[in-house]
Amino acid sequence: MKVRTLVALAILASLLSVAKFTHCANTGWATPDQYVHACYSDLPALFEARGLSTNEWPFASDDNSVEYPVITAMVMYVTSFVANSPLSYFNINVFFLILLFIATVLVVRKIRPEFAYLVPVAPAMIASLFINWDLWAIATMMLAIYWFDRKQFLYSALLLGVSISTKFLPIFLLIPIVFIFWRENKIKEAIKYVAITFGIWLAINLPFAVTTPTGWWRFYKLNLDRGPDWGSFWLALQQLGINLTNLNYLSILLLLIALTSIAILLFEIKYTPSLASVAFFVIASVMLASKVYSPQYVLWLTPLAVIALTNKKDLHAFWLWQATELIYHIAIWQHLAQVTDAKFGLGPTPFAILTLLRIGGTIYL
Repeated sequence: MKVRTLVALAILASLLSVAKFTHCANTGWATPDQYVHACYSDLPALFEARGLSTNEWPFASDDNSVEYPVITAMVMYVTSFVANSPLSYFNINVFFLILLFIATVLVVRKIRPEFAYLVPVAPAMIASLFINWDLWAIATMMLAIYWFDRKQFLYSALLLGVSISTKFLPIFLLIPIVFIFWRENKIKEAIKYVAITFGIWLAINLPFAVTTPTGWWRFYKLNLDRGPDWGSFWLALQQLGINLTNLNYLSILLLLIALTSIAILLFEIKYTPSLASVAFFVIASVMLASKVYSPQYVLWLTPLAVIALTNKKDLHAFWLWQATELIYHIAIWQHLAQVTDAKFGLGPTPFAILTLLRIGGTIYL
Protein backbone atom coordinates (compact mmCIF):
# COMPACT_ATOMS: atom_id res chain seq x y z
CA MET A 1 0.00 0.00 0.00
CA LYS A 2 1.32 3.45 -0.95
CA VAL A 3 2.50 5.89 1.68
CA ARG A 4 -0.13 8.50 0.87
CA THR A 5 -2.90 5.90 1.17
CA LEU A 6 -1.65 4.83 4.60
CA VAL A 7 -1.33 8.44 5.72
CA ALA A 8 -4.90 9.08 4.56
CA LEU A 9 -6.12 6.03 6.50
CA ALA A 10 -4.23 7.19 9.60
CA ILE A 11 -5.75 10.68 9.35
CA LEU A 12 -9.22 9.17 8.87
CA ALA A 13 -8.71 6.92 11.90
CA SER A 14 -7.59 9.94 13.93
CA LEU A 15 -10.66 11.93 12.93
CA LEU A 16 -12.92 9.03 13.89
CA SER A 17 -11.18 8.84 17.25
CA VAL A 18 -11.55 12.60 17.75
CA ALA A 19 -15.27 12.21 16.99
CA LYS A 20 -15.49 9.50 19.68
CA PHE A 21 -14.14 11.95 22.28
CA THR A 22 -16.24 14.90 21.09
CA HIS A 23 -19.14 14.26 23.46
CA CYS A 24 -16.85 14.47 26.49
CA ALA A 25 -15.10 17.52 25.10
CA ASN A 26 -18.49 19.24 24.80
CA THR A 27 -19.61 18.28 28.31
CA GLY A 28 -16.34 18.88 30.15
CA TRP A 29 -15.60 15.23 30.87
CA ALA A 30 -18.24 15.05 33.59
CA THR A 31 -18.53 11.88 35.69
CA PRO A 32 -20.19 9.38 35.20
CA ASP A 33 -21.14 10.74 31.76
CA GLN A 34 -17.59 10.30 30.43
CA TYR A 35 -17.73 6.58 31.27
CA VAL A 36 -21.26 6.07 29.96
CA HIS A 37 -20.18 7.52 26.59
CA ALA A 38 -16.77 5.75 26.68
CA CYS A 39 -14.84 8.97 26.03
CA TYR A 40 -12.74 9.31 29.18
CA SER A 41 -9.17 10.58 28.66
CA ASP A 42 -6.26 11.08 31.04
CA LEU A 43 -5.22 14.17 29.06
CA PRO A 44 -7.81 16.60 30.50
CA ALA A 45 -8.21 14.63 33.75
CA LEU A 46 -4.59 15.13 34.81
CA PHE A 47 -4.32 18.73 33.56
CA GLU A 48 -5.76 20.03 36.82
CA ALA A 49 -5.31 16.96 39.04
CA ARG A 50 -1.49 17.08 38.75
CA GLY A 51 -1.09 20.86 38.87
CA LEU A 52 -0.39 21.21 35.14
CA SER A 53 -3.01 23.96 34.88
CA THR A 54 -0.70 26.12 37.01
CA ASN A 55 2.46 24.83 35.28
CA GLU A 56 3.65 23.02 38.40
CA TRP A 57 6.87 21.02 37.99
CA PRO A 58 5.76 17.40 37.36
CA PHE A 59 7.88 15.86 40.14
CA ALA A 60 7.61 18.68 42.69
CA SER A 61 5.05 16.97 44.92
CA ASP A 62 5.95 13.95 47.00
CA ASP A 63 2.42 12.54 46.90
CA ASN A 64 0.81 14.10 43.80
CA SER A 65 3.56 14.13 41.20
CA VAL A 66 2.97 12.90 37.66
CA GLU A 67 2.73 9.09 37.71
CA TYR A 68 4.71 8.59 34.50
CA PRO A 69 8.36 8.29 33.47
CA VAL A 70 10.41 11.37 32.70
CA ILE A 71 9.79 12.04 29.00
CA THR A 72 6.03 11.61 29.26
CA ALA A 73 6.09 13.93 32.27
CA MET A 74 8.02 16.53 30.26
CA VAL A 75 5.54 16.29 27.37
CA MET A 76 2.72 16.86 29.85
CA TYR A 77 4.58 19.79 31.41
CA VAL A 78 5.69 21.58 28.25
CA THR A 79 2.29 21.36 26.54
CA SER A 80 0.64 22.82 29.66
CA PHE A 81 2.25 26.19 28.91
CA VAL A 82 0.22 26.64 25.73
CA ALA A 83 -3.08 25.51 27.26
CA ASN A 84 -5.54 27.52 29.32
CA SER A 85 -8.20 24.87 29.93
CA PRO A 86 -8.62 21.06 29.99
CA LEU A 87 -10.14 21.25 26.49
CA SER A 88 -7.28 23.23 24.96
CA TYR A 89 -4.80 20.95 26.73
CA PHE A 90 -6.56 17.92 25.25
CA ASN A 91 -6.57 19.42 21.74
CA ILE A 92 -2.88 20.39 21.84
CA ASN A 93 -1.83 16.91 22.94
CA VAL A 94 -4.16 15.25 20.41
CA PHE A 95 -2.40 17.17 17.62
CA PHE A 96 0.97 15.64 18.57
CA LEU A 97 -0.55 12.20 19.13
CA ILE A 98 -2.00 12.24 15.60
CA LEU A 99 1.47 12.97 14.19
CA LEU A 100 2.93 10.14 16.27
CA PHE A 101 0.19 7.78 15.11
CA ILE A 102 0.94 8.57 11.47
CA ALA A 103 4.65 8.02 12.15
CA THR A 104 3.91 4.67 13.82
CA VAL A 105 1.86 3.52 10.82
CA LEU A 106 4.70 4.47 8.46
CA VAL A 107 7.28 2.58 10.54
CA VAL A 108 5.02 -0.49 10.48
CA ARG A 109 4.91 -0.12 6.69
CA LYS A 110 8.71 -0.32 6.58
CA ILE A 111 8.71 -3.47 8.69
CA ARG A 112 5.65 -5.30 7.32
CA PRO A 113 4.34 -3.41 4.25
CA GLU A 114 1.73 -6.03 3.26
CA PHE A 115 -0.14 -5.71 6.56
CA ALA A 116 0.51 -2.09 7.55
CA TYR A 117 -3.06 -1.09 6.63
CA LEU A 118 -4.31 -3.08 9.65
CA VAL A 119 -2.99 -0.52 12.15
CA PRO A 120 -5.15 2.45 11.06
CA VAL A 121 -8.25 0.31 10.46
CA ALA A 122 -8.09 -1.69 13.71
CA PRO A 123 -11.26 -0.65 15.60
CA ALA A 124 -9.83 -1.05 19.12
CA MET A 125 -6.86 1.08 18.05
CA ILE A 126 -9.13 3.84 16.77
CA ALA A 127 -11.19 3.76 19.97
CA SER A 128 -8.14 4.24 22.20
CA LEU A 129 -5.88 6.75 20.44
CA PHE A 130 -6.33 9.67 22.82
CA ILE A 131 -6.78 8.06 26.23
CA ASN A 132 -3.18 8.66 27.27
CA TRP A 133 0.27 9.70 26.00
CA ASP A 134 1.39 6.13 25.12
CA LEU A 135 2.00 6.88 21.43
CA TRP A 136 5.09 8.90 22.36
CA ALA A 137 6.72 5.68 23.60
CA ILE A 138 5.16 3.42 20.96
CA ALA A 139 6.57 5.42 18.04
CA THR A 140 10.11 5.31 19.43
CA MET A 141 9.77 1.62 20.33
CA MET A 142 8.70 0.75 16.78
CA LEU A 143 11.68 2.68 15.39
CA ALA A 144 13.99 0.80 17.78
CA ILE A 145 12.60 -2.51 16.47
CA TYR A 146 12.97 -1.36 12.85
CA TRP A 147 16.60 -0.34 13.29
CA PHE A 148 17.49 -3.44 15.29
CA ASP A 149 16.32 -5.79 12.54
CA ARG A 150 18.35 -3.75 10.05
CA LYS A 151 21.48 -4.18 12.19
CA GLN A 152 21.58 -0.48 13.07
CA PHE A 153 22.19 -1.37 16.69
CA LEU A 154 23.42 2.04 17.87
CA TYR A 155 20.31 3.86 16.64
CA SER A 156 18.11 1.08 18.00
CA ALA A 157 19.67 1.16 21.46
CA LEU A 158 19.42 4.96 21.62
CA LEU A 159 15.72 4.88 20.69
CA LEU A 160 14.97 2.03 23.08
CA GLY A 161 16.54 4.02 25.92
CA VAL A 162 14.33 6.98 25.00
CA SER A 163 11.25 4.75 24.77
CA ILE A 164 11.90 3.22 28.21
CA SER A 165 12.24 6.75 29.60
CA THR A 166 8.82 7.55 28.13
CA LYS A 167 6.92 4.44 29.24
CA PHE A 168 8.78 1.68 31.07
CA LEU A 169 7.20 -1.24 29.18
CA PRO A 170 9.74 -1.46 26.29
CA ILE A 171 12.46 -2.53 28.73
CA PHE A 172 11.15 -6.09 28.31
CA LEU A 173 12.28 -6.06 24.67
CA LEU A 174 15.81 -6.47 25.99
CA ILE A 175 14.95 -10.13 26.63
CA PRO A 176 14.47 -11.12 22.94
CA ILE A 177 17.20 -8.68 21.90
CA VAL A 178 19.79 -10.41 24.08
CA PHE A 179 18.55 -13.81 22.88
CA ILE A 180 18.94 -12.79 19.22
CA PHE A 181 22.49 -11.55 19.87
CA TRP A 182 23.28 -14.79 21.69
CA ARG A 183 21.92 -16.91 18.82
CA GLU A 184 24.15 -14.97 16.42
CA ASN A 185 27.13 -15.30 18.77
CA LYS A 186 27.38 -11.54 19.22
CA ILE A 187 27.91 -11.37 22.98
CA LYS A 188 29.97 -8.17 22.82
CA GLU A 189 27.27 -6.52 20.72
CA ALA A 190 24.67 -7.59 23.29
CA ILE A 191 26.64 -6.06 26.16
CA LYS A 192 27.22 -2.87 24.16
CA TYR A 193 23.52 -2.63 23.23
CA VAL A 194 22.32 -3.07 26.82
CA ALA A 195 24.96 -0.61 28.08
CA ILE A 196 23.91 2.08 25.58
CA THR A 197 20.22 1.57 26.35
CA PHE A 198 20.83 1.79 30.09
CA GLY A 199 23.19 4.73 29.61
CA ILE A 200 20.58 6.73 27.71
CA TRP A 201 17.94 5.88 30.31
CA LEU A 202 20.31 6.93 33.11
CA ALA A 203 21.31 10.18 31.38
CA ILE A 204 17.66 11.14 30.95
CA ASN A 205 16.51 10.08 34.42
CA LEU A 206 19.44 10.94 36.68
CA PRO A 207 18.84 14.73 36.84
CA PHE A 208 15.25 14.12 37.99
CA ALA A 209 16.14 11.29 40.37
CA VAL A 210 18.76 13.49 42.05
CA THR A 211 16.79 16.74 42.27
CA THR A 212 13.28 15.41 43.04
CA PRO A 213 13.80 11.77 44.06
CA THR A 214 10.44 11.15 45.77
CA GLY A 215 8.38 12.61 42.93
CA TRP A 216 10.47 10.78 40.34
CA TRP A 217 10.15 7.47 42.22
CA ARG A 218 6.36 7.78 42.54
CA PHE A 219 5.72 6.07 39.17
CA TYR A 220 7.78 3.03 40.15
CA LYS A 221 6.36 2.94 43.68
CA LEU A 222 2.76 3.01 42.45
CA ASN A 223 3.41 0.06 40.16
CA LEU A 224 5.09 -1.94 42.90
CA ASP A 225 2.43 -1.18 45.49
CA ARG A 226 -0.73 -1.45 43.38
CA GLY A 227 -3.20 -4.23 44.07
CA PRO A 228 -5.31 -6.04 41.46
CA ASP A 229 -6.47 -3.26 39.14
CA TRP A 230 -8.89 -2.71 36.25
CA GLY A 231 -8.76 -5.22 33.45
CA SER A 232 -6.19 -7.54 34.99
CA PHE A 233 -6.45 -11.30 35.28
CA TRP A 234 -6.04 -10.85 39.03
CA LEU A 235 -8.98 -8.46 39.43
CA ALA A 236 -11.15 -10.72 37.25
CA LEU A 237 -10.45 -13.61 39.65
CA GLN A 238 -11.24 -11.38 42.62
CA GLN A 239 -14.52 -10.24 41.06
CA LEU A 240 -15.42 -13.89 40.53
CA GLY A 241 -14.83 -14.60 44.21
CA ILE A 242 -11.29 -15.99 43.98
CA ASN A 243 -9.13 -13.92 46.34
CA LEU A 244 -5.38 -14.40 46.11
CA THR A 245 -2.62 -12.90 48.24
CA ASN A 246 1.00 -11.99 47.43
CA LEU A 247 0.03 -10.68 44.00
CA ASN A 248 3.48 -9.20 43.35
CA TYR A 249 4.98 -12.67 43.60
CA LEU A 250 2.16 -14.33 41.68
CA SER A 251 2.29 -11.83 38.82
CA ILE A 252 6.07 -12.25 38.58
CA LEU A 253 5.65 -16.04 38.65
CA LEU A 254 3.07 -15.93 35.85
CA LEU A 255 5.32 -13.64 33.82
CA LEU A 256 8.28 -15.99 34.31
CA ILE A 257 6.16 -18.94 33.16
CA ALA A 258 5.10 -17.03 30.04
CA LEU A 259 8.63 -15.85 29.25
CA THR A 260 10.01 -19.36 29.84
CA SER A 261 7.46 -20.73 27.38
CA ILE A 262 8.58 -18.12 24.82
CA ALA A 263 12.23 -19.01 25.48
CA ILE A 264 11.53 -22.69 24.88
CA LEU A 265 9.81 -21.80 21.60
CA LEU A 266 12.78 -19.65 20.54
CA PHE A 267 15.29 -22.35 21.40
CA GLU A 268 13.29 -24.95 19.45
CA ILE A 269 13.21 -23.04 16.16
CA LYS A 270 16.19 -23.63 13.89
CA TYR A 271 16.66 -20.03 12.75
CA THR A 272 17.29 -16.73 14.49
CA PRO A 273 14.01 -14.80 14.59
CA SER A 274 13.67 -11.10 13.92
CA LEU A 275 12.81 -8.80 16.80
CA ALA A 276 9.68 -7.78 14.89
CA SER A 277 8.45 -11.38 14.85
CA VAL A 278 8.77 -11.99 18.61
CA ALA A 279 8.20 -8.58 20.27
CA PHE A 280 4.43 -9.15 20.42
CA PHE A 281 4.86 -12.37 22.43
CA VAL A 282 6.97 -10.66 25.06
CA ILE A 283 4.91 -7.48 25.50
CA ALA A 284 1.62 -9.42 25.44
CA SER A 285 2.96 -11.77 28.13
CA VAL A 286 3.92 -8.82 30.32
CA MET A 287 0.43 -7.36 29.94
CA LEU A 288 -1.28 -10.68 30.67
CA ALA A 289 0.68 -11.07 33.90
CA SER A 290 0.38 -7.41 34.93
CA LYS A 291 -1.76 -6.19 37.82
CA VAL A 292 -3.52 -3.72 35.51
CA TYR A 293 -4.64 -3.60 31.88
CA SER A 294 -5.52 -0.06 30.81
CA PRO A 295 -7.72 0.36 27.70
CA GLN A 296 -4.92 2.13 25.80
CA TYR A 297 -2.61 -0.90 26.10
CA VAL A 298 -4.12 -2.12 22.84
CA LEU A 299 -2.14 0.70 21.18
CA TRP A 300 1.04 -1.19 22.05
CA LEU A 301 -0.14 -4.61 20.99
CA THR A 302 -1.75 -3.71 17.64
CA PRO A 303 1.39 -2.58 15.73
CA LEU A 304 3.40 -5.38 17.37
CA ALA A 305 0.78 -7.94 16.29
CA VAL A 306 0.82 -6.57 12.74
CA ILE A 307 4.60 -6.81 12.34
CA ALA A 308 4.47 -10.36 13.74
CA LEU A 309 1.99 -11.53 11.08
CA THR A 310 3.55 -13.66 8.35
CA ASN A 311 0.63 -14.76 6.18
CA LYS A 312 -3.00 -13.98 5.48
CA LYS A 313 -4.34 -17.14 7.10
CA ASP A 314 -3.56 -15.59 10.50
CA LEU A 315 -5.76 -12.56 9.83
CA HIS A 316 -8.83 -14.23 11.34
CA ALA A 317 -6.99 -14.41 14.68
CA PHE A 318 -6.08 -10.73 14.46
CA TRP A 319 -9.70 -9.70 13.85
CA LEU A 320 -11.01 -12.04 16.54
CA TRP A 321 -8.57 -10.49 19.00
CA GLN A 322 -9.57 -6.97 17.93
CA ALA A 323 -13.20 -7.91 18.56
CA THR A 324 -12.39 -9.02 22.12
CA GLU A 325 -10.42 -5.81 22.69
CA LEU A 326 -13.30 -3.69 21.44
CA ILE A 327 -15.75 -5.56 23.68
CA TYR A 328 -13.42 -4.98 26.62
CA HIS A 329 -13.11 -1.29 25.68
CA ILE A 330 -16.87 -0.90 26.04
CA ALA A 331 -17.01 -3.10 29.15
CA ILE A 332 -14.40 -1.19 31.17
CA TRP A 333 -16.16 2.14 30.71
CA GLN A 334 -19.59 0.70 31.49
CA HIS A 335 -18.19 -0.95 34.61
CA LEU A 336 -16.61 2.34 35.71
CA ALA A 337 -19.96 4.01 35.01
CA GLN A 338 -21.58 1.68 37.54
CA VAL A 339 -18.76 2.23 40.04
CA THR A 340 -19.33 6.00 39.77
CA ASP A 341 -23.09 5.64 40.38
CA ALA A 342 -24.44 5.92 36.85
CA LYS A 343 -28.07 4.92 36.36
CA PHE A 344 -26.94 2.01 34.19
CA GLY A 345 -23.67 0.13 34.06
CA LEU A 346 -21.90 -3.22 33.99
CA GLY A 347 -21.56 -5.22 37.18
CA PRO A 348 -18.34 -6.84 38.42
CA THR A 349 -19.18 -10.41 37.37
CA PRO A 350 -19.95 -9.71 33.69
CA PHE A 351 -16.97 -7.33 33.60
CA ALA A 352 -14.73 -10.12 34.93
CA ILE A 353 -16.06 -12.52 32.29
CA LEU A 354 -15.41 -9.99 29.49
CA THR A 355 -11.92 -9.35 30.89
CA LEU A 356 -11.20 -13.08 30.62
CA LEU A 357 -12.64 -13.04 27.09
CA ARG A 358 -10.11 -10.35 26.14
CA ILE A 359 -7.30 -12.36 27.72
CA GLY A 360 -8.45 -15.42 25.75
CA GLY A 361 -8.40 -13.39 22.52
CA THR A 362 -4.83 -12.28 23.21
CA ILE A 363 -3.67 -15.81 24.00
CA TYR A 364 -5.32 -17.14 20.82
CA LEU A 365 -3.62 -14.52 18.67
